[in-house]
Amino acid sequence: MVALGPYTFTDEDVCTTLGVGPALFDLLVEGLASSAAVAVAPHREVAEAMLDRVVDGTAEANDVLGVFWDEWRAAMAALRATGAYGPSAVATVTSLFRSDGGVPKLPVESVEVDWSGVVGDRQEDRHNHGRPFQALCIWDTAVIDAFRAQGHPLAPGLAGENITLTGLSWNRMRPGVQLQIGDVLAEVSSYAVPCRKNADWFLGGRFDRMHHKHGPVSRVYATVLEPGHVNVGDVVLLEPNSPF
Repeated sequence: MVALGPYTFTDEDVCTTLGVGPALFDLLVEGLASSAAVAVAPHREVAEAMLDRVVDGTAEANDVLGVFWDEWRAAMAALRATGAYGPSAVATVTSLFRSDGGVPKLPVESVEVDWSGVVGDRQEDRHNHGRPFQALCIWDTAVIDAFRAQGHPLAPGLAGENITLTGLSWNRMRPGVQLQIGDVLAEVSSYAVPCRKNADWFLGGRFDRMHHKHGPVSRVYATVLEPGHVNVGDVVLLEPNSPF
């Protein structure tokens, strides 16, 4: 078990987080101008040098995790300083969900969020889910409605999101952006890769339709930066510290 500030990582969490480390850096700059890669590069170099040391056996994974985490989050801050995430925007919490494991998650009117995510929410598959950078799963009503219009038997909560929002341009929900959701401050960390447990909600079982490779349709994961309470109907600010 490794603690980084308020975040707790199991040994498996450490290994899987470092394993996807290069991909997490890739997602930060995907689709952005070349200046984004320039801003991220110094942090990526330090992080990847440490990851290489784990591979060649000259450093322990538990010792490298803190360096990776700090450099990854510093890369997001560097992008924020360039204005890469754009101005603030407003949305609304449409629905909230949690479950004792698996999908679909069940609707609730309010949730308490701690450093590990929604209190009372549990993931059955801890190999692919549940790490600190996957504390919250967030999706969009417009994306869900578009899938439904295509005939997919999808609805909020079925795909396992904790929070469904209304009012954002979903193409702005990319790794690195921050969200003020009720009392909670969160930072989008990555896209949520679809899994076969969501096959029932898509025609022909094609759950991969909600993969981010198809455009701004993916659920996103987020890290909790400030815990708190969230109610259905709460205002959401994307990039809360940026001007409108």
